Amino acid sequence: MADQPPGKPEHVAEFGKSGTPPPAADGRLDAGAFHRNHAPIWAVLWRFLQNRAGDALEIGSGTGQHVVEFARKSPTIVWWPSDHLESHIRSIAAWREHAKLGNVRAPTQLDAGQADWRLAERGMPREFLAMFCANVIHIAPWAVAEGLFAGAGRHLRTDGRLFLYGPFRRDGEHNSPGNATFDANLRRDNPEWGVRDTADLRALAAAHGLRLTEIVEMPSNNAILAFDRKP
Repeated sequence: MADQPPGKPEHVAEFGKSGTPPPAADGRLDAGAFHRNHAPIWAVLWRFLQNRAGDALEIGSGTGQHVVEFARKSPTIVWWPSDHLESHIRSIAAWREHAKLGNVRAPTQLDAGQADWRLAERGMPREFLAMFCANVIHIAPWAVAEGLFAGAGRHLRTDGRLFLYGPFRRDGEHNSPGNATFDANLRRDNPEWGVRDTADLRALAAAHGLRLTEIVEMPSNNAILAFDRKP
């Protein structure tokens, strides 16, 4: 059920609130899910990133822990964290300062649902080898998923890949009773939220020149969906 252990909130829209730990003195936030999921996520990303060089954009970086951990393990990749919440931007910046890694750029405040990400104005690359987005599109309106895929269609390199991590329905069916309950709770809290369906994401990707090439099953009934450019 989306990386949530028993007795914890079922979803986190903003770290540092809703029962999650407050920031450290330097502003760093700590997400419990990071400690549970970063190793299996990295195992999937590394299969693609190893022996490559380039830029990677993380969309919805949250606390900033993932981007720092992944940058530490991939010195030939330059990581660009982003988020739309001020509190998350502060935490990402604090984790970056704490880690002191040369291949993590300063965080960018970015709303992935925007029609134009204005990357040049933000001092960011025009193209990325990889884009990574974890636990975002089920706690955001569908317009954010639309903006994410439109942006990937514009800004992925021809050999690039988009990775989505989180809970997903599979062609209309939940893969566990826990995810069905999780989905119902999300939609109760906000009708625009909900566990997204692989069929809908496949169609959305196709509209922007991408195709779903792999579904990797992950712990806690999550998955990583990998999207490449259509041949």
